[in-house]
Amino acid sequence: MTVSRFVIVAALLLAAGTANAESGPEPKTAEEAAGKQVFHQCAACHSLDSSKNAFGPSLYNVVGRKAGSIPRFDYSNALKTSNITWTEDNLRHWIAGNDNFVPGTRMRHVAITDPAEQDYLIAFLKSLKQ
Repeated sequence: MTVSRFVIVAALLLAAGTANAESGPEPKTAEEAAGKQVFHQCAACHSLDSSKNAFGPSLYNVVGRKAGSIPRFDYSNALKTSNITWTEDNLRHWIAGNDNFVPGTRMRHVAITDPAEQDYLIAFLKSLKQ
């Protein structure tokens, strides 16, 4: 095997291992499973590991958490001072249009406007708890 082929294979194996480690809990319901699929839109920036932030903060145990409260993450002032708690309703507003819900946030615009996809994603996020 050439060195470049070895590097490619090693990178693919490492990525597969990382994807499995970051995949979160196994869904218990069809709604959670559908939400896990919707979450793939979020996974490029958000970790499901409670001890690890990525480009965005970890979303483990997000439901019921105060916005802008994860240690070791540099939130925008807009989010830190929003006084939002991530209830299902607030998550739905954020998912539908975060920059309208909290003007001045640094997160790229999100727009999951399909109510069913929002329900699925929220069901999956609710499953990410201790």
